[in-house]
Amino acid sequence: MNNLKPLVNDKVLWDSFLEEVDRRIAEVHRVMEQSSRAEELFRLQGQAFALRKMKQLRDQVNG
Repeated sequence: MNNLKPLVNDKVLWDSFLEEVDRRIAEVHRVMEQSSRAEELFRLQGQAFALRKMKQLRDQVNG
């Protein structure tokens, strides 16, 4: 995990990373709203979950 410290401890880089993750979460939510198949909805839920977990990376690396 030490190789991730430069990402999570550089404020500018971390903030840019979070912006990108938030953008991707918003896109997943948009697609979820338009989804009509259960399988696709489940896949998108998993994708949103994984993206939200990435936002906790700083705590895991520095924990």
